Amino acid sequence: MTSESKGTAQLAAAMVLSGTLGVFVVESGASPFNVVFFRVLFGALALGAYVVARGWLRGHGFTPRTLGLAVLGGVFIVFNWVFLFQSYENTSISVATVVYHTQPFYVVLLGALLFRERLTAAKVGWIALAFAGLILVSGVTPGDFTSGDGYLTGVGQALLAALLYGLSTLVTKRITGVRPHLIALVQVVVGIPLLLPFASFGAMSGTGADWGWLVGLGVVHTGLMYVLMYAAYAQLPTSKIAVLAFVYPAVAMVMDWAVYGHHIGFVQALGVPLIVLASLKVTLARRAASASAPGTAGRAPEAVSRPATPAGSRG
Repeated sequence: MTSESKGTAQLAAAMVLSGTLGVFVVESGASPFNVVFFRVLFGALALGAYVVARGWLRGHGFTPRTLGLAVLGGVFIVFNWVFLFQSYENTSISVATVVYHTQPFYVVLLGALLFRERLTAAKVGWIALAFAGLILVSGVTPGDFTSGDGYLTGVGQALLAALLYGLSTLVTKRITGVRPHLIALVQVVVGIPLLLPFASFGAMSGTGADWGWLVGLGVVHTGLMYVLMYAAYAQLPTSKIAVLAFVYPAVAMVMDWAVYGHHIGFVQALGVPLIVLASLKVTLARRAASASAPGTAGRAPEAVSRPATPAGSRG
């Protein structure tokens, strides 16, 4: 097996795992804050064990500045997960995941706003197309603004999660000379004290076998998935990484239909290819620019959150 073939298999596996994230969250039966708290707890244990086993804590490469940036990125990542998981409750895994994939456009817009990165007419056009797709996918009607059923709130939560992911991406891009595994470890460790005041341990007393879902979110969707992603990034060209990233929402939509019977309607489905196409174009253009810029080779991959994003992280 060639290096690229191995990387393709690793990234595809990571994205398939990412697509099952929503099912683990829902099946755990825990509140979004509790889910994220135990995800970062078990994820820190899994990633920490891997990093220690590889001997990467020695010569970690962090400086006070880059460690501070990693911590700040962790704050954004942790609350990005909280809002995304809340969106699952108010909309569906399918709708929340597709809306969440407006992340690349926030990265571009925030980069232009905060760091004066160049915003071309082509990028503006693709972003406009994506948000037209977003309107279709969201399925929001005028009645949703007055019904108070929480659906509109759920769409807003997915958008806010995407915004937080974008902020984390911009912060992480400015960390050089540090392994992405170490950055991800710092980010999940930060989440433990950050979410401790919001976690309700009393509500976990009757969790029982559902602890398995929470352990899976930490060990599988944070530990194993990140290891697979980072191994793949080192072996794949940018174009293949960008294309394979869309395995995640595709699997998430299939899982939502297979497990819960949820599916998006015909009009909503029309918006999916608009978001996918625009996201692909913007992502490829952004990564190509990063690859050609001086001093970017040592930067950690942007998707330390992929599930996730990918996710986990991007999720």
